[in-house]
Amino acid sequence: MLAAQRLVRLIETHSDGLAASLLERTRQSEKTRNYIDKVPPEDLRQRVHEIYHYLGEWLITKKEADVEQRYLEIGALRCRQGVLLSQLIWAILLVKDNLFEFLNREAVIERPSEVFGELEILQLLDQFFEQAVYYAAVGYERSRSQVAA
Repeated sequence: MLAAQRLVRLIETHSDGLAASLLERTRQSEKTRNYIDKVPPEDLRQRVHEIYHYLGEWLITKKEADVEQRYLEIGALRCRQGVLLSQLIWAILLVKDNLFEFLNREAVIERPSEVFGELEILQLLDQFFEQAVYYAAVGYERSRSQVAA
C-alpha cells in the first residue's frame, strides 16, 4: 500500500503539469475539435486539475455515488454546451491516457513488492474512469432528453 500512496502523491504533486499537458493533448486531438470549441480552456483545466490534485480522495475515500453525482453533472453540462457525446467520452479517456503516460515515465519501482501497489492503483484508476465515462454519458443523455421534451 505504501507504493500506491507514493504514486498517488506523485500524481497529486504534479497535478498542474498534468492538467496543462491534458489541455494541450485535447487541443491537438482531431477527436476533440468540437470539445475544444465548446468548453472554455480554463473550465477544462480546472476540472482536470481537480481530478489529479484530489486523486487519492477520489480513489480511496469517495464512493461510486460521488463519482456518479459529479459525472452526471459534467455530462449534463457538456450536453448544454453543445459538446458531442463521442468527444466528451474521448476527453475523459484522454485524462486517463495522460495519467497513464505520466506514470509510465515517472513512476519508479524500487522493489519487486511495489509492483502490487502499482497494479492496485492502475485497477482503481480503471474503475474510476469506467464509472466516469458511464455516468457522464448518462448525464448527457438525460440532459438531451430534457431538452427534446
